[in-house]
Amino acid sequence: MRPNYFVFCEGDTEVKYVEMLRSQFRCPIHIIPKKTLLNITPALVERCKATYMQTGKDKTFLMYDLDVPTMLKRLKKVPNATLLCTNPCFEIWLLLHEKDQKAPISSEMVVKELMKSSEVWKGYTKSVLTRNQQIALEKNLDTAVGRAKLLTEFQNPSTGIYKLIEMLKETIRK
Repeated sequence: MRPNYFVFCEGDTEVKYVEMLRSQFRCPIHIIPKKTLLNITPALVERCKATYMQTGKDKTFLMYDLDVPTMLKRLKKVPNATLLCTNPCFEIWLLLHEKDQKAPISSEMVVKELMKSSEVWKGYTKSVLTRNQQIALEKNLDTAVGRAKLLTEFQNPSTGIYKLIEMLKETIRK
């Protein structure tokens, strides 16, 4: 049996992105959105996972923005979870598909830069990924992974989403 991937996340855009990954990689990815918000605890994570048939090889991922000062401290308390933190916001991951971003940047500026980065992102709206945007994300995935790996984890800018991508690719190879 292939492992389950439990992805806890806070925003609608993240949900759309993980749904796209589930379709692209055809893996058992379970999205657990918004329930947790700032109140994420180890007990809550276990309660949410308990509603699914689990295997011994399951993986838990926490996909959260680090725009709330206490968020990283809370996330680190969840044992055996892979942190997919984005700083300042999820859109930094989308931006890395189009361009390198090494200087600190605000959430507002990340969205502006994303919308300027390519024709496909001009009309970007949070919580929506158009088919053309999904195609661009799939096409530039390896580039984004490479760029993300060069950033310092948890610092602005950074994202750990590449860790999920690498695990999904590894699962597909097996």
